[in-house]
Amino acid sequence: MIAALILFLATYVLMLSFQKYRPWIALTSAVIFIILGYCGVFPMDLGSALAAVDYNVLLMIGGTMGIVTLFIESRMPALLAELLISKVPNVKWAVTVLALFAGIISAFVDNVATVLMVAPVGLAISKKLKISPVPVLIAIAVSSNLQGAATLVGDTTSILLGGFAGMNFLDFFWMNGKPGIFWGVELGALASTVVLLFLFRKEKQAVSAQIETKVTDYVPTCLMLATVLLLICASFIPEPDGGFLAGVYGMRSGLICVTLCVVGLIYSCTRRKSSAPLKSVLKDLDKDTLLLLFGLFMIIEGIRSAGVIDAAANLFHQVSGDNPFLLYTLIVFVSVILSAFIDNIPYVATMLPVVQGIAALMNGGAGMEPYVFYFGLLTGATLGGNLTPIGASANIAAIGILRKNGETVRTRDFLRIGVPFTLSAVLAGYIYIWLVWGM
Repeated sequence: MIAALILFLATYVLMLSFQKYRPWIALTSAVIFIILGYCGVFPMDLGSALAAVDYNVLLMIGGTMGIVTLFIESRMPALLAELLISKVPNVKWAVTVLALFAGIISAFVDNVATVLMVAPVGLAISKKLKISPVPVLIAIAVSSNLQGAATLVGDTTSILLGGFAGMNFLDFFWMNGKPGIFWGVELGALASTVVLLFLFRKEKQAVSAQIETKVTDYVPTCLMLATVLLLICASFIPEPDGGFLAGVYGMRSGLICVTLCVVGLIYSCTRRKSSAPLKSVLKDLDKDTLLLLFGLFMIIEGIRSAGVIDAAANLFHQVSGDNPFLLYTLIVFVSVILSAFIDNIPYVATMLPVVQGIAALMNGGAGMEPYVFYFGLLTGATLGGNLTPIGASANIAAIGILRKNGETVRTRDFLRIGVPFTLSAVLAGYIYIWLVWGM
């Protein structure tokens, strides 16, 4: 177990130190785990490593990314943002509504992609009104991070939870006779909206926006809607008893996303009589995240087979005792703090089996349902990234856009919005999840 723990910690340190090379570090570590398995250090081989990879999750992420690229190029998000802004009276409401719109979009679209969609509108409004775009884009970024936890397809961490816990699209809204995590996220959004209105309370300049964006292709929008509808429908398909159909059933969500992406590509390439849409999708595909997750799944199988995950679960249980509220609180706020400085994707991927193990130890070893801990983990890890400028990819993307436009982003500029936004959203979700799932 010691060898596996040292290799795992070294992998994390290297990924934090050399973020550009994270996928290759993870894949190299996975290969070393497999080699150590063949050397008899712990029970793991190539077959068990490849079997541990959640291909449904990888297909969902890849397919969704492709559909999002086509959706952005259709310019529908920009049109919707302009329509919203044209209905508000002043800058305070314009920024708040734009942030809320980014949040709604990010419940179904990757957070970085959401920032790339909505940021140009925020820049245009700021330029027209002669105000600093820095707080505007920061508000857009933190709002997109918040809503990523609302649905199965909202963020990579949500997809990881769905795959690990066997949750379908509807489970995020209603599961086991109880309201799901979606409503906790929305309570957090409501609380953070009050914070944004307070932070921008002095910005009362009048707004007069024009509808300038033209959408000439509505098929990508239809594909986005079809993705959501088909994922919902797939949740009602009964599970086959076994065989090939059972394997297909386990990857149904990923196959839906990839199939719709392929349909969209064929349509777009045929319509434009060019391979440009295919090149655009391949260029925007986040291959680093896919390779990182592929390696992480095998690394996690390695530390599981070596007993590291069981040891971590026992450590958490020793700290919290048999008190589920104390354990839940520990998971939420440790996740918030850690995710402010490290990428939440490898963190959540690692912690999900740990949380499952902790839940099994509760009630004197009789165990308890792990959902309250799963939702606490997802809430803390997703929102914790909003505490710092480097805590989430969406924050980094927003700051990059600002710098390209000649703006200086100071850490205190980010903290002024990120800290109260995060604390209000986390506390709202923290209370909701415990009242619904912990008591």
